Amino acid sequence: MVHKEKFDQFKDDFALFIEAGFVAVKQLDEMSATRIFHAAESLNPSSSAPQIGLGYIALNKLEVKEATRIFEGIMEKEPDNYLAQTFLGMCFLLTKPKRKKGEKLIAEAMEKTSDETIKSLGSISLEWAEKDLKKSKAPFFTNQKDVEEEEV
Repeated sequence: MVHKEKFDQFKDDFALFIEAGFVAVKQLDEMSATRIFHAAESLNPSSSAPQIGLGYIALNKLEVKEATRIFEGIMEKEPDNYLAQTFLGMCFLLTKPKRKKGEKLIAEAMEKTSDETIKSLGSISLEWAEKDLKKSKAPFFTNQKDVEEEEV
């Protein structure tokens, strides 16, 4: 069993754990990223940052239902978490029947936040939705049957 003193010495490194988790995601090292985000969650259970990391992993894998579940959970606890709101909006963009709701969530987050990074992410997401997702056949669906199954 880990002694509390040993565990506490890493609490000041929480931000480094989060950053390392996102670096691991960028390097496509899902296992390390997941472990790092869980370690960060142990250091600071009240922070939503590790959950955002885990949701980001799911979104990158196009596990839209899991990502949606995670980001909705964050939004329930922190309605003003505009990063989670933007990511949730992105999940909805990938779910055709919820696309308009996704656009609305992203636009609201961009309007309410002062964080330029979130505004940029939202802008890029909405541009992507307009450019690629609104085509009659989105590039990631192989046939109409796939589109119909996604709508269910």
